[in-house]
Amino acid sequence: MRQERFKMEREGLVTEGQEVEISERSAVTGQYTYLVEPSVAMSGIYRTAQRIMSRKGIIKKIEQTEKGFYLLVELKD
Repeated sequence: MRQERFKMEREGLVTEGQEVEISERSAVTGQYTYLVEPSVAMSGIYRTAQRIMSRKGIIKKIEQTEKGFYLLVELKD
């Protein structure tokens, strides 16, 4: 299974083990970003070949760093 990181600004919005929905935002340039809904966390930028095709995932880990909170999401096929 594929795992991806999403940046979350505030803690307590989701919990580990929670199933979440993923939505895709695309630009005309062939670059894509993703949101854990409802706008809980955001991904980095992906190119077309790296697109996330899954629309659901499970939060495996919530990490706290000096730069904020990160979600490690295991994506469902």
